[in-house]
Amino acid sequence: MSKLPDSERNHSPESCKASVDAVRDALYVLNGKWKFPLMVALSNGPQRFKDIQRVLGDITPKILSKELKELELNEFVKRTVFATTPVTITYELTAYSRTLDSVLKELGTWGRQHREHIKRSMKAKPAEQAKAIDQSQELL
Repeated sequence: MSKLPDSERNHSPESCKASVDAVRDALYVLNGKWKFPLMVALSNGPQRFKDIQRVLGDITPKILSKELKELELNEFVKRTVFATTPVTITYELTAYSRTLDSVLKELGTWGRQHREHIKRSMKAKPAEQAKAIDQSQELL
């Protein structure tokens, strides 16, 4: 049973297409496995490249650089260059990136719930499999 309100469940093909297009636009900008984790990593304030890479773990420098450039292009991340020796560069979230705060929070909540769901499911499977084997042996 759908939990959507009637106003969202019973919509026209045009409004459905508009909704699909909006989701596709969002996914186009935020695609890949690194965009959201990168934004979470930057949520505590400005950070240098190596610090971001350390937080994210297994991201390569090439991919991190690409992701940062794409986030900067879409105005989610600001890159600041300081005239020091050697040059210091920091990355930080923009005010515009805060429009995704609720999305990131909900995604994190769902991710934790999903992880627990899968853990519970995997613990139950060996017991279910053992029971099925016992039942099949009884039939022989």
